[in-house]
Amino acid sequence: MKIQEITIDRLDPAAFIDHQAKEISDRVGEGLAVNALSGGVDSSVVTALGHKALGRRLKTYFIDSGIMRKDEPRQIAEAFRAVGIPIEVVDAKDRFFAALKGLKDPEEKREAITQTFYKDVFGDLVKKSGAGYLLQGTIFTDVEETVAGVKRQHNILSQLGIDTKEQFGYEVIEPLIQLRKPGVRKVGEALGLPYEMYNRPPFPGPGLAARIIGEVTPERTALVREATAIVEEELAGTGAFQYLAILHEDRVTGIRNGRRDYGYQIEVRCWESRDAKVATPTNLGFDVLQRLASRMTTEVPGVVSVTYNITSKPTSTIEAV
Repeated sequence: MKIQEITIDRLDPAAFIDHQAKEISDRVGEGLAVNALSGGVDSSVVTALGHKALGRRLKTYFIDSGIMRKDEPRQIAEAFRAVGIPIEVVDAKDRFFAALKGLKDPEEKREAITQTFYKDVFGDLVKKSGAGYLLQGTIFTDVEETVAGVKRQHNILSQLGIDTKEQFGYEVIEPLIQLRKPGVRKVGEALGLPYEMYNRPPFPGPGLAARIIGEVTPERTALVREATAIVEEELAGTGAFQYLAILHEDRVTGIRNGRRDYGYQIEVRCWESRDAKVATPTNLGFDVLQRLASRMTTEVPGVVSVTYNITSKPTSTIEAV
């Protein structure tokens, strides 16, 4: 891997921003660029950086893939419009669920999301806008895990020999690729983003599809979306690096109203980490775990069992899929 990491102790956020803004501006020239805002830390920071570099020559889209968190399209669009960055929301739910239909293998699901996002959805947007470039928030850890074979990150393209100009019709610019998550947060702070934007828990590029074991359907996504909202509400005050809910594929036997209920199982993960390279489970109090279980089994339809992952990374990974 030829990319040189900029570690947090060597990062000068202001100098980094000036350098990358100039690089983006020089590369795009008088043309146009597009970028996708998911609401995660990386995409939020690259959106602000691209806006600083290009202004109105950057067209930012929020792709509503149907696999995002609760109310996310509306909340993110409103938040960025409030800081002067216009966002266009694109409804692509049907296209993503059609591409994911019948798929259970994690790598097949990631590839379906990659092709739908880059070729189908963004291919159309690039043609419509006339842009020749796509800005995206790839970071050093994404490349590292993909090259090492841990998991294929959906945003890794040129590092795998994919010619984006030939396959998708545009070139990809990755201004954050030398940074890990702590460095990205520092850059977001220096760019003037609100604290809640640059300090959000990480969220995977494939969205909630990375938290569904087995087939990704609208119904199963709705279930894990509700579970995710509960986890984020209950664990927001822990100071943990990341926390999430995972929907398991097999149903399990439970009891509801005195009768057998063959229902769903949710796995909760909560992580202590600095850069996502290694992570250990947060030592949550039993009262917290009980509260999570109680809310999940009463507020999320069909859930009868809740577990907590106590395995470190490695051997576990932060996300499930």
